[in-house]
Amino acid sequence: MRILFLGDTVGDMGVKLLQTYLPKLKQSLKPQITIINGENATSYGRGINERVYKQIMNAGADVITLGNHAWNNDDIFNFIDQKNNLIRPANFPGKNVPGRGFTIVNVNNVKVAVINLQGRVFMDTLDDPFQTIDKVLKQLPSKINHIFVDFHAETTSEKQAMVMYLDGRISALVGTHTHVQTNDARILSRGTAYLTDAGMTGPYDGVLGMKYSGVIKHFLTQRPSRFEVEESGRGIVSGCVIDINNDGIAKKIKLIQLNPNNSYQV
Repeated sequence: MRILFLGDTVGDMGVKLLQTYLPKLKQSLKPQITIINGENATSYGRGINERVYKQIMNAGADVITLGNHAWNNDDIFNFIDQKNNLIRPANFPGKNVPGRGFTIVNVNNVKVAVINLQGRVFMDTLDDPFQTIDKVLKQLPSKINHIFVDFHAETTSEKQAMVMYLDGRISALVGTHTHVQTNDARILSRGTAYLTDAGMTGPYDGVLGMKYSGVIKHFLTQRPSRFEVEESGRGIVSGCVIDINNDGIAKKIKLIQLNPNNSYQV
């Protein structure tokens, strides 16, 4: 089983980059399932709406994951319950939370579970992701051993603690949210693939996808400053590709990054 995962899609540029490069990546890498984090994919960089959802799916996604901006667009409440391939963090608190925190995809008669979690350190206080993942894993059919987790979290330590907690129980855990790809792709001792952060797909010349002028102004003055998505300039596509054995044990994880200084040949 080969999984292609691309990190946070940011703004209109991120969606356009997916439309341009995702078909080429899929043709080159031939993944069986493609997962895209779309929680920053609207034109203003927060959340997702149905129009953008359709654009990402049409570009070649099989599953779209979200994060802390899941509810930033009221439009999502009109369609998330009808989309089995759009998932939000499973540990949002309360009863009757819209949508679902995981989905199961049938790939050539092999079932793959895709789970979305959100961290709590330096982020909104959601339910405990460690206890949540235990509950989710118990809900999965016993025959499913291909399990992928998108852990949308701020700190490296929380992500590393989570993968150590899950090592051998899932096939792969890849972090999102920080928008900067890390260089620590590895297979843990019990066979779980791990990457602290997949990085982002979107503007290359901003600050985490935002225009740098507003971000710099905030740091210089410590006063509120409007952060706007960068809409022009160069782009970046970041993620990873993971190969998993039939028993659900990961055998390889490789970084993917397309940018003006490190182009990926497709």
